[in-house]
Amino acid sequence: MANLFARLLGDPNTRETRRLQPLVDAANAFEPQLSTLSDSDLAGKTAGFKERLAAGETLEDILPEAFAVVREASARTIGLRHFDVQLLGGIVLHQGKIAEMKTGEGKTLVATLPIYLNALTGKGVHLVTVNDYLSRRDAGWMGPIYRFLGLSVSTIGHEFSGMYDPAYSDPHPHADDRLNHFRPVSRKEAYAADITYGTVNEFGFDYLRDNMALRVEDLVHRDLVYGIVDEVDFILIDEARTPLIISGMIDQSTKKYYDFARLVQRLHSGQDYAVDEKLKSATLTEAGIASVERQLGIENLADIEHVDMMHHIQQGLRAQAAFKRDVDYVVKDGQVIIVDEFTGRLMFGRRYSDGLHQAIEAKENVKIERESQTLATITLQNYFRMYGKLAGMTGTAKTEEEELLKIYNLPVVIVPTHRPMIREDHADLIYKTEKAKMRAVVAEIEEWYKQGRPVLVGTRSIEKNEQLGAALARRGIKHEILNAKQHEREAEIISQAGRFGAVTIATNMAGRGVDIILGGNPPDQVEADRVRQLSGLHVIGTERHEARRIDNQLRGRSGRQGDSGSSRFYIGLDDELMRLFAGQRIASIMDRLGIEEDTPIEHPLVTRQIESAQKKVEQYHFDIRKHVLEYDDVMNVQRKVIYGERRKVLHGDSLRENILDMIERQVRALVDAHCPQDAGPEEWDLAGLAEAAVQLIPALADVDVGSPSSREGLSEQLVTAALEAYERKETEIGSEHMREIERLVLLQNIDRKWIDHLYNMEALRDGIGLRAYAQVNPLIEYQREGYDLFQEMLEEVQDETVRVLFHVQLEGEAHPLPRRTSVFVPGPGTSREPVAVGSGASPASSGDGKAAGQGQLKRKIGRNDPCWCGSGKKYKKCHGKDE
Repeated sequence: MANLFARLLGDPNTRETRRLQPLVDAANAFEPQLSTLSDSDLAGKTAGFKERLAAGETLEDILPEAFAVVREASARTIGLRHFDVQLLGGIVLHQGKIAEMKTGEGKTLVATLPIYLNALTGKGVHLVTVNDYLSRRDAGWMGPIYRFLGLSVSTIGHEFSGMYDPAYSDPHPHADDRLNHFRPVSRKEAYAADITYGTVNEFGFDYLRDNMALRVEDLVHRDLVYGIVDEVDFILIDEARTPLIISGMIDQSTKKYYDFARLVQRLHSGQDYAVDEKLKSATLTEAGIASVERQLGIENLADIEHVDMMHHIQQGLRAQAAFKRDVDYVVKDGQVIIVDEFTGRLMFGRRYSDGLHQAIEAKENVKIERESQTLATITLQNYFRMYGKLAGMTGTAKTEEEELLKIYNLPVVIVPTHRPMIREDHADLIYKTEKAKMRAVVAEIEEWYKQGRPVLVGTRSIEKNEQLGAALARRGIKHEILNAKQHEREAEIISQAGRFGAVTIATNMAGRGVDIILGGNPPDQVEADRVRQLSGLHVIGTERHEARRIDNQLRGRSGRQGDSGSSRFYIGLDDELMRLFAGQRIASIMDRLGIEEDTPIEHPLVTRQIESAQKKVEQYHFDIRKHVLEYDDVMNVQRKVIYGERRKVLHGDSLRENILDMIERQVRALVDAHCPQDAGPEEWDLAGLAEAAVQLIPALADVDVGSPSSREGLSEQLVTAALEAYERKETEIGSEHMREIERLVLLQNIDRKWIDHLYNMEALRDGIGLRAYAQVNPLIEYQREGYDLFQEMLEEVQDETVRVLFHVQLEGEAHPLPRRTSVFVPGPGTSREPVAVGSGASPASSGDGKAAGQGQLKRKIGRNDPCWCGSGKKYKKCHGKDE
């Protein structure tokens, strides 16, 4: 039916590219004129464009000429001239859409067009990449274009931020010269550049850190105006499964994890517990529960007093049975590091939540890191939806268009290739067993290796990758292995995968963002011709992935820019996808036909059935992500309110009137609580009111509430006394100092209560699913109860702020306020803890912040925070070395 409508109405993608063609033609019309300009006149176009925008023209008005200027500048600086299809891709990106462009079509160069155009507004443009290497490489590669046209460009990485400066040379030079011309600058300076290249994690964590900052000077981000996401499907879909979290350590014993790890190792799969591979979960059977109760010496594991114990057993079971070493994680340098299932990359700094990571560490008998508490968090979906305009580019997005449209409002436009695609994609070969399949894979690799044809082999896990490598080594086949353990050499290995006789085994990471050029890189023309005579690069997939686009990415490594090439996938009926979703029907067919283990079947019908299974899995994962997002949208509304109010506090000149309002509200709330409006004076709890008032504001001890004339009169009496007491406190400390203390105390109370609120919302989320048994919608209940918790948190912020301000004592010189003055806050039942006032305050760092406890408002620079000197290095590697 879809094909029928396409024939009747025409392909919508073709209609869209035809609609944009006049803009491409208009840009081409400027080329003869621009080619005659001197370098200075061409560079001067930037100032002219800015003047035209200031005079009222729009970006759309200047787009054709601006694109033509970038193309001319590119040809003069880096020797690359944009093709017409690249101009087309640039228009798609400027319009806030996703440009799907095949591998080798020059997405990095395409991005320079909309980046330059949108940077003319002076509001900043972000180019989001998947790793630090690509961020720095692309900024350095395209930097000469921007620099020529008078725009600044920076890069931001995990431990580095730099401004592109061709006159600067890195004192520790890299082999790739594109990485060597970045002058170290502070993060704030890097974000102030016209164009900023960086990774998704750095942009996101800097946003969270900005919303933990105690001073305006600590903020680094500007407004999120326009962002282009490279490898958009990976970042907005695969990476978006994991939220960004800044966390602090909790002091708890780790011995219990080792104890429970030993306990679950004594249980037997099938008898004591059942494993669900799809959900990566494990559940105790009746026999298993009895065994655990016997080992622990308890009567009933389900008792409420054993809920914590049950949680540890469940996580220990999952770690033991559902998470596999060298598949889900690796152990490297005594640490458990998560492996991304879509790319095979190691996810440094990421940890499984809810005690699962500690359970895996106990299983592997390595040092257990303490559990953490969330200080700030945001999903990538909600981070990217804050951009005024968002665009993306990738080689594979069309299969995920539904999700990209629904979540991000990003339609996908397929940009035509510069040269026709001639790669030959063979039908899948299906074998009965994995062993038979791998024997066939090795045989085909050996056949091409003897002829000298380059082969790229894709595997789904590090474990399979190394098993295949060992099999090739036994055959004497020279090869390179590309997996998460070789991340440092990734770009170098993949760039040489097109050489004559090269055999490269890669996990799904397969060097995204790095082209495979026939004949190697830099290409050897004689060698490239020999490879072309052998039909180019051959790609072998050793099993199908759950997502079709991951398979398409692997195929797309071959046939770049009109090169010859081919691809084939090998499938075993015991592969994970087949075993869980599609294998039984095909297995029964092979059994009926009496097909031998080493005899494959090859039929388009089988391939279609596999792709149908992939579609079901994709829809299943989309539904999960959508479900998670529905719950996070509740938190997102609250996050926007808190962060918005926090910014007002941070930027406001004076909070005095706000604080006085808080004092009045809190005092009146005390009167309402102890002297209800619908009760007579004889029922009022005046003794309780007096005690509560003194705990809130010690100065109210002098107020006699024993015989009030009226409820309103009592409120007015207490409010007046409280406000007068605050005036005396301000006179004692000084108005200027009081304003800064007000800001600091309110900010830290907001942060502390927000941290507690995140914990409460997480606990609510964990248990809310059970409400479905009561025939109520869990999401509606989560929204309702989440709102109540949020209102309680706002009340607690006000109460705690008033309480702390009336207990505050300033130590140190009174005038002027020193940079490291401390304010002592002896709260009820707490020790005297200092609050740093002045430049000593610094935001917590991802993974290394410290949660402030009750009455503990101390902030100091963390060892993993950016150093205060602006070097861009971590504090521990700069001025914190000697501590």
